[in-house]
Amino acid sequence: MDFSRIADQGLVLLGCGKMGSAMLAGWLERGLPPAQVWVVDPNPSDWLRAQGVHINAPLPERPAIVLVAVKPQMMRDALPGLSSLGGGDTLFVSVAAGTPISAYEEMLGAATPIVRAMPNTPAAVGRGITALIGNARASADDLDTAERLLAAVGQTVRLDSEAQMDAVTGVSGSGPAYVFHLVETLAAAGQEQGLSAELAMQLAKATVAGAGALAEAAEDSPAQLRINVTSPNGTTQAALEVLMDDKAGFPPLLKRAVAAAADRSRELSRG
Repeated sequence: MDFSRIADQGLVLLGCGKMGSAMLAGWLERGLPPAQVWVVDPNPSDWLRAQGVHINAPLPERPAIVLVAVKPQMMRDALPGLSSLGGGDTLFVSVAAGTPISAYEEMLGAATPIVRAMPNTPAAVGRGITALIGNARASADDLDTAERLLAAVGQTVRLDSEAQMDAVTGVSGSGPAYVFHLVETLAAAGQEQGLSAELAMQLAKATVAGAGALAEAAEDSPAQLRINVTSPNGTTQAALEVLMDDKAGFPPLLKRAVAAAADRSRELSRG
């Protein structure tokens, strides 16, 4: 990864919780000099203190990038302290859910280059996916820089408009929780059929993780992979007749779930 822009001017990380720590670990592993990182966090972890970065120290005058990773409810308190960095060449990248670009422009000025991003929690193990969109002031180089930074924790995709961010939230932002709940309920169903809790959970975790890896790696579509494992009148078909039911199965249930998450994202964005 090319860190030349950061090496010259520095990077500020505002907030270093789980997501901030995952990103910082990825950058350091890829060669970002710790001395060029300034972290602002009210409760720095022991792990953070051991990384050799600047913690709650005076910031560089014109850092290349400010990456905002605080919780949305803390945004109004945390960001005004960095308003002096707005309106110039410093690129602001936000991974805070539910905060629209307009809110940053209000606090930092419309002349500030801003990239809004939506990562998800598998970023903690380098398997996240992050959607990106920039404001009118963000250049192609700014978007490339943001994409390189966020690629440290997984895949990246670019959106055509900020309005798509609510749907992204419903699918990939909140989506890991749906999968975790699938693991929970699959294990519980295994217990109902006579397995021990420990064995049922081991089988459920490995099955969901393995199927996800296969879906990502295989040339076949998920629909074809489903067909491949479904023998006519077999056990899988019996289960799928329940899961694929038009009224009570996965299709209507997940449509409602994703719509509920996207609607809530829109509500949060409106404040």
